[in-house]
Amino acid sequence: MRVLRPLLWAALMVAAFVYVTSLAHWDFARVFPPGRSLGRLWNGPASAAGGFAPDEQNNIDIYRGARDATVNIASIVYRENWFSEVYPVRGAGSGFIVNPDGEVLTNNHVVSGTAQVTVTLADKKSYRAKVLFTDARDDLALLKIEAGRKLPTLHLGDSDSLVVGQKVLAIGNPFGQFGGTLTTGVVSSLGRTIQTEDDQQLEGMVQTDAAINPGNSGGPLLDSRGNVIGINTAIFGPNQQNVGIGFAMPINRAKSILDEYQKSGHISRPTLGIATFPVSGDLAEALHLPVEGGLLIQRVERGSPADAAGLRGPRQVVIVGNYQIGVGGDLIIAVEGEPAQGNESLQRVMNRKRGGDILNLTVFRNGRTEKVQVHLGSAPQAL
Repeated sequence: MRVLRPLLWAALMVAAFVYVTSLAHWDFARVFPPGRSLGRLWNGPASAAGGFAPDEQNNIDIYRGARDATVNIASIVYRENWFSEVYPVRGAGSGFIVNPDGEVLTNNHVVSGTAQVTVTLADKKSYRAKVLFTDARDDLALLKIEAGRKLPTLHLGDSDSLVVGQKVLAIGNPFGQFGGTLTTGVVSSLGRTIQTEDDQQLEGMVQTDAAINPGNSGGPLLDSRGNVIGINTAIFGPNQQNVGIGFAMPINRAKSILDEYQKSGHISRPTLGIATFPVSGDLAEALHLPVEGGLLIQRVERGSPADAAGLRGPRQVVIVGNYQIGVGGDLIIAVEGEPAQGNESLQRVMNRKRGGDILNLTVFRNGRTEKVQVHLGSAPQAL
């Protein structure tokens, strides 16, 4: 019996092996699980060749259409230190081509005071640039390069039709090192007034949360059709770092300046000579003005076009809530026939005017409305 017992065990093991290996669902890994998976350590795409989402494709198309017309701008300014030693200071910015012959639009502060300006195209070719004009008031400058060939350009859109919430895209050269960078965001607000480092006020600015950093200045702000609707100009944040609050000059302001330069070979900005304060609703009613409101004149500069046209400033100052307001002067209720609904409404019209043009105003004065025509003056510009 002891001799047969090993034989029986061997026979049972052989029979079990034949049975298990003959099953159709035999799975060695299930019977003897390995210590680790023999498959890949990563998973494939969630969907096969599904393409891009519509918004992604829109971003891609706009970038492909605008990248070649967006340029990097390098400048050199020579400064003097305490020891009367002259040394070069390098600056960087962005710009975009508006004419196939090589005219480039950018910010004035990108090239202001520079002894040398270099424009680098998307193909990495660089050219010395000539400054055709600068406009410190609107922080604009027009450059010209001689590339010896026709260059790609961007289309200029309509910044007056912007609405808060619409998508915008910015292309530029942040920190002077990352040319061709695309960022996206929305129009966060309109008609902003900001103070520059030179203590100048820029009015009617477009606010956006699209990332704008030092070096983006002068680059295009585009809408979802690829049209330029603004020129990236400034940011608000600690140490000039992006925190989601950037500002762009509305492109319509630049368009009017470009048109005048093309027509006359120089630029002149119209002057009116007033300061205004927007009032409406309860505030207007408290001041015994039409509830629809308008722009209440706070100051008329002596000898200005507004003074010559007979516009009237305040006779006294009152305090209403948290506001100290000059009252008794004219209330502008319409500009060129359109309701005056904030300082930006007057600024938009002024941006389309030139020195010597007529500005038609409707004012509320002494309980009745009157029409006033102002012959606009001209402000000197640096060329």
